[in-house]
Amino acid sequence: MRTANLLIAAGVIGAAVLAAVFVRPPWTDNEATTQDSPRGERAVAVTTATAERRSVPVEVEAIGTVTPIASVALKSRLETTITAVHFEDGAKVNKGDVLFTLDARQIDAQIAQAEGNLAKSKSSLVGAERDVRRYSELIGKGATTQVNLDNATTQADVLRATIEADQAALDNLKVQKTYTVIRAPISGRISAAAVKVGNFVRPADTAPLATINQLAPIYVAFSVPQRVLSDLRAAMAVSASEVIATMPGDSKPERGTVAMIENTVDTATGMVAVRAVMDNAEERLWPGALVPTRLIVRHEEAVVVPSEAVQRSQSGDFIFLVKDGKAQVQLVKVTRTFEGRSVLASGLSGGEEVVVDGQLLLSDGTRVSPRERKVGA
Repeated sequence: MRTANLLIAAGVIGAAVLAAVFVRPPWTDNEATTQDSPRGERAVAVTTATAERRSVPVEVEAIGTVTPIASVALKSRLETTITAVHFEDGAKVNKGDVLFTLDARQIDAQIAQAEGNLAKSKSSLVGAERDVRRYSELIGKGATTQVNLDNATTQADVLRATIEADQAALDNLKVQKTYTVIRAPISGRISAAAVKVGNFVRPADTAPLATINQLAPIYVAFSVPQRVLSDLRAAMAVSASEVIATMPGDSKPERGTVAMIENTVDTATGMVAVRAVMDNAEERLWPGALVPTRLIVRHEEAVVVPSEAVQRSQSGDFIFLVKDGKAQVQLVKVTRTFEGRSVLASGLSGGEEVVVDGQLLLSDGTRVSPRERKVGA
C-alpha cells in the first residue's frame, strides 16, 4: 500500500515537471528577447510622407446642370404631308443639312397659277399703254376727248399695280415652296423624329417634328456662395477663372471658363447663379445631366499634406512629425482639402516628415521607425 502511494506521488511530480517545461508564460520569451536587445521602449513602425509647399488652387465645389447654348424645335410651316426623313434618330447634324421633305405639289400648282396671272397682267398692260399712246395722238388732232385719254392712263396705272401684286403673290408662293424642305438651322445632335413619312403636319401642331441641341460648346449652370463673388469677379476681369466639370462615370473632365454671373444674389440661400461655357469638343457633357463642378478662382502658395496625416482632438487639428527618431505633436490649422490633401494655413513650413499611418500607437515623444510611403498609396 505504501509502495502504491509512493508511485502515485512520483507520477504527479513528473507530470508537474513536464507541464513546467512545455507550458511557459509568454512573457519569458519577451524577457529573453529584451535581454538580447538594449533595454528601453520599442520603436513603433509608422508610414511617413513629406509636407510640400506649392501652388494650390482656391476652388469651390458645386453640382452643375448641363444646358445647351442653343436648342431648336423643328416645326412645319405648311399644312401638308411628310414625303421623306433624311436623318437617323440621335444623329449629329450640321447647319444646312436637309432633315425633312414635305409634299410640294399644291404649292407648285399655286406657283404656276400665279405665274399665269402675272403674264396675263403684263399682256393687258401692253394693250393699255398702246391705248394711251393712240389717244395722245388723237387728242392732239382733236379727234377724241380728254376723258378717253384719262381713262386709258388710269387703266394702264391699274394694270401696273396689278402686275406688282401678282409678282408679290408669286414671290410669296416661292417662299412657301422653300418651307417644303426643312433644313437644320444649327449644328448639333438631333432627337428622334416625332413623325415619319406619310404623316400629316401643320403649323398648329404643338409637338415638334424633332429637336436639335447644340452640344459644342455647351453651358454648365451652378451656384456658388456669395463670399466668393469678389474673387470670382476679379478672376473674370483678367480671364483667369476656370471651371472643371466631370460627367458621372467618366474619368476625363471638361474644362471651361465662367461666361456669366447672375445680377443678383438669392436672398433665401445666399447663393449666386453662375454659368460656364465648356468646349465639349468630344461631347462628354450631355444636356440635362447633373455634373460635379469645381470653380477655380485663383492659385496661392500653401503647405499641403496627405489628409490622413491630420488628426483631431479637443485642442484642434494636429499632426505627428518625425524628428530625431521620435514622434512630435504639432498643432495645425486646415483651411480646405484638395485632391486628397489638406491645405494648411499654419503649423508647418514645408519639408517636414509627417506620419500618415500608425498614429494610434503614438504619443508625444514615442520612438518611431519610419518607412517611406509607397507610390500611389
